[in-house]
Amino acid sequence: MKPNPGDKVEIHLAKQTYKGVLLESSESGIVMLKLESGYNIGLNRKDILEIEVIGKASEEKEDVEIKKDADKPNIAMIITGGTIAARLNPRKGGVDWLDTPESLLKFYPGVFDKVNVVKVEVPFMKASEDMDFKDWQKLAKVAEKLLNDSSIQGIIITHGTDFLHYTSAALSFFLRDLNKPVILTYSQRSIDRASSDANLNLQCAALAAISDMAEVMIVGHANTNDDFCYAMPGTKVRKMHTSRRDAFKVVNAKPFAKIDSENVIKLSDYRLRNKSNVKVDSKFEEEVALIKVYPGQDPHILDYYLKNKYKGIVLEMGGLGHVPTQRARHSWIKKLKEVQKKSLAASEDSKESSEGMIVCAVSQTIYGRLDPLVYSNGREIMGTGVIYLEDMLAETALVKLGWVLGHKEWSSTKDKVKEKMLKNFSHEVNDRLEE
Repeated sequence: MKPNPGDKVEIHLAKQTYKGVLLESSESGIVMLKLESGYNIGLNRKDILEIEVIGKASEEKEDVEIKKDADKPNIAMIITGGTIAARLNPRKGGVDWLDTPESLLKFYPGVFDKVNVVKVEVPFMKASEDMDFKDWQKLAKVAEKLLNDSSIQGIIITHGTDFLHYTSAALSFFLRDLNKPVILTYSQRSIDRASSDANLNLQCAALAAISDMAEVMIVGHANTNDDFCYAMPGTKVRKMHTSRRDAFKVVNAKPFAKIDSENVIKLSDYRLRNKSNVKVDSKFEEEVALIKVYPGQDPHILDYYLKNKYKGIVLEMGGLGHVPTQRARHSWIKKLKEVQKKSLAASEDSKESSEGMIVCAVSQTIYGRLDPLVYSNGREIMGTGVIYLEDMLAETALVKLGWVLGHKEWSSTKDKVKEKMLKNFSHEVNDRLEE
């Protein structure tokens, strides 16, 4: 029987036999195989004694009937893309998006153990790096409709991992008067791999979606084993590893809850489920930027953002909140004063006053809180007007700045912007830091 890409095969060499799924190879002398472990290997065709077909690739349509159990609570799902919504394509040795809700649910039956998935929305299918604020706004509108549906207990959003924490921060600000759980979950490893984290993440997400937590949160592996997950605040979480299953960690706070396959155990305070009517407030100023400061950096980089009419920037500063000052070859003090005083984009002949660019500070150390008062250079930087954002994460700060500046009533004066940036809307600022 002639083997074709997608077939399950055994490849016999002189001293070893490999078993897996045959992949299409772009090189004529190489045979590509996806092992049962999920890893791909290439074998020299000259070394192969025999390729034995042990299972033909299925060509059946992969439909699944979604059954409802009257004894189970109802939830909804929003599918957006990412590894969790991907499947093996044997012809290219990689993955493609699952293109229907049914095909997604076919591979994750565990999500039905405790709940009925009664509604599935697919507003778009994108990798997280391809999203922007318009996608966050679209997600918020879809979520609003589902959250205000009395038959729905909570919602799960499947999402790519790389920029997941930007989306969780955005929804934390956009969804006002939240009444039910909004769970974002993911998969670091695709469903064709034995070590995929998708099933546990989705099972834990389902339990979180019917819990008493009225929060936007990321739910995923708490460690590298398939033991339990954490429900993590959407504004205090960050992807900390490229490939580990427990890539997401809570920073300067505690998880809301620990979740295993049966239980949700509370770990910190959160907003409780309620009967509020959720409203979307997704105004957003796109012209904001996040800049990482490094030793010797020329502060004239800020002129680019002024010239292009950016309304605000977040500076990732060193330590307690420092940038190069008077002793450095390139001091930032003069330029920081300049960009916050007036805009280079304003006409020199204009008689109207021009508000400068808003400059906020976060720490690139990730953990800990800014304190510009400890050293003289910090006090000098603070004297230029920079807004120090306590323990706020850089990604959360960028999203929040765009959200705050998107409101004309808040962005009319710098003092008002500062007030809103330091106001704790969704756990983004903590008075007391946690391990």
